[in-house]
Amino acid sequence: MGREMIMRSSANLGSFNCLLVVVLTTTIVMSSMIVDGYYGYNDYNAPPSAPPGAPVYKPSTDWIYAHATFYGDESVSETMGGACGYGNLHDNGYGIATAAVSSVMFNNGEICGACYEIKCVESKWCYKDGPIIKITATNLCPPNWYQSADDGGWCNPPRSHFDLSKLMFMKIAEWTAGIVPVQYRRVPCIRQGGIRYQFQGNPYWLLVYVMNVGGSGDVEKMWVKGSKSIEWICMTRNWGASFQVFSELGGQSLSFKVKNGAGHTLVDYDVAPSYWSTSQTYEGRINFY
Repeated sequence: MGREMIMRSSANLGSFNCLLVVVLTTTIVMSSMIVDGYYGYNDYNAPPSAPPGAPVYKPSTDWIYAHATFYGDESVSETMGGACGYGNLHDNGYGIATAAVSSVMFNNGEICGACYEIKCVESKWCYKDGPIIKITATNLCPPNWYQSADDGGWCNPPRSHFDLSKLMFMKIAEWTAGIVPVQYRRVPCIRQGGIRYQFQGNPYWLLVYVMNVGGSGDVEKMWVKGSKSIEWICMTRNWGASFQVFSELGGQSLSFKVKNGAGHTLVDYDVAPSYWSTSQTYEGRINFY
């Protein structure tokens, strides 16, 4: 059974609420599927081709100054999970190329899933050739109010800061440095496959973790519609990359409307079948670019 998926740009809608006028730019018919585990979705070197007319994320190319530290050890076990709610980062496609970001950048979870390029600068600890790494924001680096922002409170406002996995830090600088100055910039997130929706909750309260988002990588708003529903129901952010709705949706196939931080919106019809259940992840075959 196929489903129709619509991607469009809503960048010019101004203030955005749950009432949405849909303007079609391209329509693709594909099927959805349940997915239990994922590997290899962090391939920045093989971007999928955007369908004709689909909006493409084009961030600023300006480099911004910040600092970077690392947490955990070479096993990167401490970086698994995190405030965005992605769970096991290996199974869900993010691997070790991740970072916790300071609260100024995290913005109550709105930046979850965003992708950055980072390079070490102006330090004796930087590697000579100045390699650039690419990471996804998956966690929050909380403030340390007992330390000043220039002596231990690296993630205190108003600092922009990246707390990398140790293996990623070691790609740009000697790990013994502890902290290094860096430059960073937003870049498109290159994801293989469709957006993934991990369900929690119950038939009357649905909590959805949104993962594997391409384009700008972040999710600003979401809506859900059951097969017995007439209107789209606005979901609210629970925390990080999770959105919730209090509505009786059990026994209905579910469709989702997703708006990213770049102002682009896609509509995913029949993502989950009527017999959907919690603790399952459902994947479509459309994504942002």
